[in-house]
Amino acid sequence: QLQASGGGLVQAGGSLRLSCAASGRTFTDAMGWFRQAPGKEREFVAAITWSGGEAYSADSVKGRFTIARDNAKRTMYLQMNSLKPEDTAVYYCAAGGTISVLITSVIYKPSFWGQGTQVTVSS
Repeated sequence: QLQASGGGLVQAGGSLRLSCAASGRTFTDAMGWFRQAPGKEREFVAAITWSGGEAYSADSVKGRFTIARDNAKRTMYLQMNSLKPEDTAVYYCAAGGTISVLITSVIYKPSFWGQGTQVTVSS
């Protein structure tokens, strides 16, 4: 089971840190974050390998969001800085599956999904 937390309301330019805690099992593989804004499809945000040695993020959040994990705590994080109103969405954590690194994009297909946490950025 994956439990996401840390969402909330923040002004543009502010920061939030999301957490995703795993329970019931240890995910010894990739983990990541997706988001879904109202009226839009769910989109990839960031992913990280088991060791944490490789991390990937969508172009829209590069330089602003940082993904990390603490395997001892079975927790993944998403540090979000310089937030923009367009970052407003429900953020979902995910685990397992595969990360495919293509020439111009990264495709992460997880096996497990957590519930979402709402992030709202006001202008």
